[in-house]
Amino acid sequence: MAEGFDVRLTRARERYEQAVFGGDGTSLDEAERDLVAVEADTALARGRLLHARFLETGAEDAAELSLFERAAQLYREVGDARGEGEALFWVGTVHQVIRQDQAAADPAFARARELATEAGDELTLSYVLRHLCFGEQAAGRVEAARELLEESTRLRRKLSFTPGVAANLIGLADLAASGGDRDAARGLLDEATSLAASSGAYGIVRWIDEARDELKLA
Repeated sequence: MAEGFDVRLTRARERYEQAVFGGDGTSLDEAERDLVAVEADTALARGRLLHARFLETGAEDAAELSLFERAAQLYREVGDARGEGEALFWVGTVHQVIRQDQAAADPAFARARELATEAGDELTLSYVLRHLCFGEQAAGRVEAARELLEESTRLRRKLSFTPGVAANLIGLADLAASGGDRDAARGLLDEATSLAASSGAYGIVRWIDEARDELKLA
């Protein structure tokens, strides 16, 4: 998100006071846009919480997709390309991860990639590239998948997003193992373990342990 809830709410309150007490209502339209953006922020945050619950339980909440779609629409209305790109990433994620529908996910990911790039939102872009990798890997385009995940990892290292780097290294290890390079896969998982543990990302540590078992690299 380009701005936080507090910034937008504070600005809306100040513009109300400017109109009521100062007699200057010229900025009321801007206040309305701020509140629309707050509504978008809230929808996005609620959708992400529902996604976290899905990852815990495996059960989809039907409200999740509509929340992300609503957020994308509202961000679009106020001209917040950064927020729209993030919301569209999550729209694609629902289709890809929960509903296993890559064809439905692709347009959302493609637009999210464009918007994140235009807005300079490298964190969201790293997420989009990671999930585009999954689609390429599922389609058997291994080299394209690796390039996408390597670029996502480069962005995450640049941003010092250590848990995200660790998560990506699991995917790179899987690609290495599928190509027969088990030593490289083992090294990537070792690095992932170190990064995840040092950043307190114990959920990622569990993913790494599961990957070692699946790839028989324990």
